[in-house]
Amino acid sequence: MSDHGGHGHHDGHDDDDHGHDHHDHGHDHHHGHDLETVGYAVVTVSSSRSIEDDPAGDAIVAAVEDAGDELVTRELVRDDYDGVQGAINNLVDRDDVDCVVTTGGTGVTPDDVTVEAVDPLFDKRLPGFGELFRAMSREEIGTMVVATRATAGVADGVPVFCLPGSENAALLGAEGIIAPEAPHLAGLASRDED
Repeated sequence: MSDHGGHGHHDGHDDDDHGHDHHDHGHDHHHGHDLETVGYAVVTVSSSRSIEDDPAGDAIVAAVEDAGDELVTRELVRDDYDGVQGAINNLVDRDDVDCVVTTGGTGVTPDDVTVEAVDPLFDKRLPGFGELFRAMSREEIGTMVVATRATAGVADGVPVFCLPGSENAALLGAEGIIAPEAPHLAGLASRDED
């Protein structure tokens, strides 16, 4: 058993070295279009919260600012299909918004309409975001991740990320995935429009 483990470790080490070289090579090539500063719009979807009482929105704003990016606008929208869709549509049209992050409305109750409202706006879907977010969330909430419909896509050249309404989930998604990847995604998504 120990021999097999040692063998596996050795193979893995070789693979890591190879992958590292490859990653360095790709890094220069892929990140040439990264935005230096990302302008974020943060949207809280809730019929019960206010901007003053919005820990999930606060967590996203903190993650954005910690990354050295800019909060362009922050909005609160009720759990309403047309309202959510209209708000996101307006934001992706703005020249100063490079990335939109929503929190709330991604669950399975009848009021949870964020995913349905945003989906028709997507020119491209980014399924890897939801997959990665649920994989990361599993450590915290276990099999309850099946009730999380966090999603992302590109609408009109702007990445849009839809996170759950809990503070922990918003922080995990914003700090762990969105802040590191948004400059790259926003740069790529808007590249054809330059």
